[in-house]
Amino acid sequence: MAESGGVDRHHDQSFGPKLAFFALHAGVVSVCIWLAFGSFDWADPLRAKVLAGCALLYFLRHILTLFVLLKRRVQMSEVLGLTVFMAVFEIGFLLLGAGALSGTATPFGWLDGIGAAMVLIGSVLNSGSELQRWHWKKKPTSKDKCYTKGFFAYSMHINYFGDSVLFSGWAILAASLFAWPIPIFITASFVWFHIPALDAYLAKRYGKDFEAYAAKTAKFIPFVY
Repeated sequence: MAESGGVDRHHDQSFGPKLAFFALHAGVVSVCIWLAFGSFDWADPLRAKVLAGCALLYFLRHILTLFVLLKRRVQMSEVLGLTVFMAVFEIGFLLLGAGALSGTATPFGWLDGIGAAMVLIGSVLNSGSELQRWHWKKKPTSKDKCYTKGFFAYSMHINYFGDSVLFSGWAILAASLFAWPIPIFITASFVWFHIPALDAYLAKRYGKDFEAYAAKTAKFIPFVY
């Protein structure tokens, strides 16, 4: 059961793959910054810069995850696959927002304010919940116990929900319907693939404690589902 949800859950530093992931993602974000601040005649240069900022924020969170929060084994196949996926949405969202396809600028409005708020809230829910759990697990009294506090008291997979909120806000800022397959795909993969596999792993690892937690806590969307 250590292999679940498409990842290997054995504990391992995996410093080499993590360093490679960091370097590859840094390259993707560098391309975003170059596209946004280079001498390109985009239809919507300001939106391109905002989207580059989203990519930079996501990269900074990724550094925290790789070198502080992530304790499981990371394999190079995962690194390469996720790097390609990140390149698709980080560079793709920027090009869409810059007007590379439409050739027109989309004025910033109230919907973009909602999108920006969703990016920030989603980031806090994901990284904030992971930091809460990381801090709790460092205590000797937490060994072999299921974490049910902090943001995780409102949703069993609040970190996944945070990413769904984040990517939905990011798609809003891209100002294109072509951006929406990304948050839809990510949310669907959480609900129908990652969450069931992770729940099976946690149920085996924590037994009745996990069953009690699952019985009283929303699975994905706080207070809803």
